[in-house]
Amino acid sequence: MDAGQTIYIVSRLCLGAVATFLAIMLWSRTRDIAWMLMVAGTIAAYVEIVFSIVGLFGIVQGPLIGSVSLLSIVLPSLPTAFFIAAFAVMVARKYRCS
Repeated sequence: MDAGQTIYIVSRLCLGAVATFLAIMLWSRTRDIAWMLMVAGTIAAYVEIVFSIVGLFGIVQGPLIGSVSLLSIVLPSLPTAFFIAAFAVMVARKYRCS
């Protein structure tokens, strides 16, 4: 592993950890469903970061579908699904109240 890969891994882990820490702090202060979905999306994004880095080292693979790991299919899509749900809740609120 060269210096570029090390910087890439460390920066993804550190920035993801800060975002996740702040999201968890926000989660403890709010009970709004839209914000809770945003927090869940942030946590899912960090889980995907950790899984991809662990997979880069070949430590964990997960259950396979053919030759592709099921987790490598689901985890990258999960944060986006949470963000879509959060935005849908926010849009529904705006149009319902008007």
